[in-house]
Amino acid sequence: MKILDFYIGKAVIGGAILVMCVLLSLFAFIEFISELDNVGRGDYGAWEATRYVLLSVPRLTYELMPLAALIGSLIGLGVLAGSNELVIMRASGVSLARISWAAIKAGLLLVIFAIWVGEWVVADAEQSATTLRSTALAGKDSLRTGDGFWTRDKRDFVKVRNVLPGGDLVDVHIYEFDAAHALWRVSSAKSATYDNGEWRLRKVSRSVISPEGVSIERLPKLTWRSQLKPDLLDVIAIKPDSLSASGLYRYIRYLRANGLSSGRYELEFWTKIALPFATCVMVFAALPFVFGPLRSVGVGQRMLIGVLVGIGFYLFNQMVSYVGLVYDFNPLLSAVLPTLLLLAGAIFMMRRIH
Repeated sequence: MKILDFYIGKAVIGGAILVMCVLLSLFAFIEFISELDNVGRGDYGAWEATRYVLLSVPRLTYELMPLAALIGSLIGLGVLAGSNELVIMRASGVSLARISWAAIKAGLLLVIFAIWVGEWVVADAEQSATTLRSTALAGKDSLRTGDGFWTRDKRDFVKVRNVLPGGDLVDVHIYEFDAAHALWRVSSAKSATYDNGEWRLRKVSRSVISPEGVSIERLPKLTWRSQLKPDLLDVIAIKPDSLSASGLYRYIRYLRANGLSSGRYELEFWTKIALPFATCVMVFAALPFVFGPLRSVGVGQRMLIGVLVGIGFYLFNQMVSYVGLVYDFNPLLSAVLPTLLLLAGAIFMMRRIH
């Protein structure tokens, strides 16, 4: 039976790798086309755009794994069905459940690979991509480091630890210099929001340096006028899909502790938790399209329907995520609902196979 597992697993994984290469080529090309709008801004050229897209490949691999698992399983098992090898297996006494389990075990290997990419590759690659992009777009007056983003605002220097989607800032430090280039005031804020052309700082600690010493004052709110605009900071915003599941969990706790909105990050966290499960479900969902009545519906037709189901699932999953975010649905429910519906449909179809 180990030979059977290897043979079926090779077909499933081989098909998934083939589909993943095609999908990555397509999505990477679309990503590159979208980056062409930024070419020419600052020091951002075609080579920087190419490097940015290449560094985005691990994230795309992780996101596309369920779709690649479904279509790859359809192709791999469809080839076996088309050559009547699956019919021979069943005629030899191998049960449908045994063949299905061999395909699912191959799916588990894809899950392990997806978890490895998501937890240990995506975060570093996305940080490198964001650093490359933000530094090139901002020009020589800005710098992205491991603990934040530095930029120059006239004579002053500003450090921002994190930028949330939407433009809100987290942990802002403003170093102000006088005409003699001497540091005279340092302001620190827990967060900042851009409103009507100026920044609204919250939970501010301000230190004023003078010959008499350093005086410190604490303010609940403060207005800060700056040439720094949200459109510049948007390129360095922490995107939820760029963090690992463990990184998202830590960041959600940080946002909650500071009274900041974490809904989008919670949704992405549960989506990442559900993705390995979704990959296995995709492999299982391919089985009814392959093992259906061969005489009534052709293998090619079933594969086409399966591909459409996979694309429909991907779009439906995105739609449910956005709707859940807008209407503040439970993040866990929004993340797993499409997968549960697909699993229920696959089980129903498998029960109809004799």
